[in-house]
Amino acid sequence: MATDVAHVPLSVLDLAPVGSGQTTSDALHASVSLARRVEELGYHRYWVAEHHNMPGIASTSPAVMIAHVATRTSRIRVGSGGVMLPNHAPLVVAEQFAMLEALHPGRIDLGIGRAPGTDQATAAALRRTPEGLGAEDFPRELDDLLALLGDPTRAEARTLRITATPAALSSPAVWLLGSSGYSAQVAGTFGLPFAFAHHFSARNTLPALDLYRSAFRASEVLDRPYAMVTQAAFVADTAEEAERQARPARLAQVSLRAGRPRALPSPEEAAAHVWTTAEREILAASPGRPTVGDPQGVRTELAELVAATGADELMITSMTHGVDERLRSFELLAKAWQ
Repeated sequence: MATDVAHVPLSVLDLAPVGSGQTTSDALHASVSLARRVEELGYHRYWVAEHHNMPGIASTSPAVMIAHVATRTSRIRVGSGGVMLPNHAPLVVAEQFAMLEALHPGRIDLGIGRAPGTDQATAAALRRTPEGLGAEDFPRELDDLLALLGDPTRAEARTLRITATPAALSSPAVWLLGSSGYSAQVAGTFGLPFAFAHHFSARNTLPALDLYRSAFRASEVLDRPYAMVTQAAFVADTAEEAERQARPARLAQVSLRAGRPRALPSPEEAAAHVWTTAEREILAASPGRPTVGDPQGVRTELAELVAATGADELMITSMTHGVDERLRSFELLAKAWQ
């Protein structure tokens, strides 16, 4: 019997996938439709990712997308999953999200990531310097960011004479994102909520969450650890249809890992693809596996994930070629979860 997980909130991570034959505008409008629908379905958060120089992902500027989505929704929390801090000066991020919070108080999440979310050349172009791209700089820049957002406990808050916005009444909720023990330990040390990318780092999930909880120190924003786990899922009326919808994402993932990033293929293109031995080996070695099936099968598998990780919240991402299939997947999951 499946674990009772109805009390665990469901949230959404959206990469704004660009499918073959689609434009950037198509992808971004599909994301707005998704945000509006998951709000109606009772999902807790809607987050957008930051990726650059990738033909299959339109989500390059989380702050811009968050502003757009937040004006077209009314209740759901909207945030970044995440802003890749090495790509940006902390003051720029703080100003953007302080302004978003002022426009939509109590609804903005600032998820922070450590990876560049792109290749090193593009990351250097974003920052205009290779400096600040190393892991050793991340805790200091995170400290600067929190200080700029008004956290009085940060060391930098005692020396900085800069504020992100002149008359703030509230601050965005800051999360740390990660796929390793490093980010888990930083999140715990800073007393921040932690979102772990199980969907592409499954082997590290349990060790990282254990490290986060053991390293956790109470902070101004959190008195106990709060962990969210992100998983890819494809839900359809039948397991066979779910598998058909999942194939394009698998093919796109393998192409990316092989150094050939591409737009998300259609189900027909994915079905016609002849897999090479090398591609099958890449897929078999993938550090993450999506949850694919009919509603009850997916619910059972996700419930087992929640039970194994002790997650306080579950975030789902679904890279389907068509928006109708994506909406249907989240509709079926919401119904099954309750």
